[in-house]
Amino acid sequence: MTATLVFLGGAVGAPLRYLTDRWVQAHHLLRFPFGTLAVNLAGCFVAGLVAGGVSHAGWPTGVQTLLGTGLCGGLTTFSAFSAEMVELLHGRLALRAIGYLAASAGLGLGLAALGWAIA
Repeated sequence: MTATLVFLGGAVGAPLRYLTDRWVQAHHLLRFPFGTLAVNLAGCFVAGLVAGGVSHAGWPTGVQTLLGTGLCGGLTTFSAFSAEMVELLHGRLALRAIGYLAASAGLGLGLAALGWAIA
C-alpha cells in the first residue's frame, strides 16, 4: 500500500512540476530559474504542512506517504536546482546564482515552517 501511495502522489507531482515550470518560464524574460524555484517553494510549504499535520494534528501517516513523499517528491527537484546553479555560474551570473541559493534555502525553510505552523 505504501508504494501505491507514493506512486499516486508522484504521478500527480511530476507532471505538475513540468507544467508549472514551463508556464512560469514562459512568462518572464530574465535568465533565472523561476519555474524550479516556484515548484520547490510550493513543495516546501506542502511538506511542512503535511509533516505538521501528521506530527501534531493527528493526520494519518498515509497522508504523509501520499502527499509528502509522493506528491512533494514528484513536485520538487534538487537535481534541477543544482544544474541550474551550475548553469548560472557558467554563464557568469554569480549574483543571480547567489540570489537563487538564498531564495531557495531561506524561503524554502520559511515556507516549510509556515506550513508546519498552519497545520
